[in-house]
Amino acid sequence: MRIARECTIVLTLCLMSWGVASAQKDPPADTSASGQAYENRRAELIKELQQTQDQLGALRSERVRLEARIDNAMARSTQQRTQQLLMSNEQNALLQLDAVLATSQETMAAQRDRMHSLGEAVKHRSGAVLVVMLRADSGQTVQLGSAELKVDDGPPSQRTYTAVAQGALQQGAVDMLFRSEVLPTPHTVRLSVAIGGQPITQSISVDAKGETVTYVQFAVRGGELVPSSWTSQGTTPF
Repeated sequence: MRIARECTIVLTLCLMSWGVASAQKDPPADTSASGQAYENRRAELIKELQQTQDQLGALRSERVRLEARIDNAMARSTQQRTQQLLMSNEQNALLQLDAVLATSQETMAAQRDRMHSLGEAVKHRSGAVLVVMLRADSGQTVQLGSAELKVDDGPPSQRTYTAVAQGALQQGAVDMLFRSEVLPTPHTVRLSVAIGGQPITQSISVDAKGETVTYVQFAVRGGELVPSSWTSQGTTPF
């Protein structure tokens, strides 16, 4: 019995020593490792969270910049479209104005041709003829240069007198400067001639009548131009 009791006591002490040793070594080691792992994992999660927040902030900033660029692009596109519409309206207005001007020009040309045709018809039916002549008094030395004749608002006609022509005028020849059917209305005839190197200009107004030849004569007399006029029912001035 004593031996059994001692064995029991020894076993009990061994168990108590093993329990104390286990209580002193195993639990603190497990607690320290778990805490360190937890702290490490927590630090990693906090770092990942911070990185995620930074990335989210960067994405938000990029989104704001993209929205601003989109707004600017839309504003420019709207402005360009507005300008295109304005230019389109202006172009349409210019095209319409050009069409109106072209039509007006065609109408004016047609009216001008019609008036010209009517004028020609009136000329032929009225029988009014205008004749303009230049002559010099016989026996005087004539030194004529260029001459320019203008009837009403028509284009001027010019000619130059050679020595032969001047000699013919000195012998009494008459130079017919103009002959044409005209409207039976008043007409203004102006002649400019260089006499002796000096330009001399004279004008005269005559009233051309129907079925009548109206003659205008400019005579070179004493270095001057002397105009005169008469009418005739025939074709000869004399």
